[in-house]
Amino acid sequence: MLSNDGVKAYARDAGFKVDWENPGFTYSKIAWLTQTPREFDFENSHWPSQFHHTGPFHDGKGREEIKFPWERLTGEPLIYASMGTILNGQPEIFRTIAAAVAKHKGTQLVLSIGDQLQPEQIGPVPSNAIIVKRAPQLELLKLASVCITHSGLNTVLESLAQGVPQVAIPVTFDQPGIAARIAHHKTGVVMSLDKLTAAHLSSLLDEVLNDMTYRDNARQIQKAIVKTNGLSVAADLVEQSLGVATVAGAI
Repeated sequence: MLSNDGVKAYARDAGFKVDWENPGFTYSKIAWLTQTPREFDFENSHWPSQFHHTGPFHDGKGREEIKFPWERLTGEPLIYASMGTILNGQPEIFRTIAAAVAKHKGTQLVLSIGDQLQPEQIGPVPSNAIIVKRAPQLELLKLASVCITHSGLNTVLESLAQGVPQVAIPVTFDQPGIAARIAHHKTGVVMSLDKLTAAHLSSLLDEVLNDMTYRDNARQIQKAIVKTNGLSVAADLVEQSLGVATVAGAI
């Protein structure tokens, strides 16, 4: 982004003096906040002093209520799957996920496909599979045994906040890096999109469902998330960095 002509033009018009030869010039000298918990990151001895791990910024409040057929849940181990927004228009991806889960008798699938497709386009699915355009993700993750995800940070952190292991299929942007953290901390398993087949995904689901290591590791990070209370920590750090807390205290 630093070499983007539009960004440079905006900075110039706004009167910003930017050293474009220095990749770190535009980084904040006050504070950097990441909602990635330290326990889910890689070890690094080079973080600057203004860099802070916090934790997930979600608290479940303020979200639009999404209708969902809760009465169709069977009580069987739940596999929740969502691939974000980039793959919303590719029904073959969702058909493969449905076919993989169909191999696991005694489980139930909730598959969120996004707004570009109709559930009917996914084709024949098991009777206990629930295909929806949008799902109440936080509420479903509280019930889930596994989350199949594109490795988007929000979905992964919401899974970890509930102690749910993941099968990660990264697509683009920061997702491969997040998937690498999943593999490193063994909170789940990772496969590349070009290797996605029903048979391969089914075997990975077998591994995550039957090896408690993944759930145990996810629950360890869940405990760290609860202890840290990242949303409050982030708010406090912003106030401290801007001197708000000091001024309020003086008043």
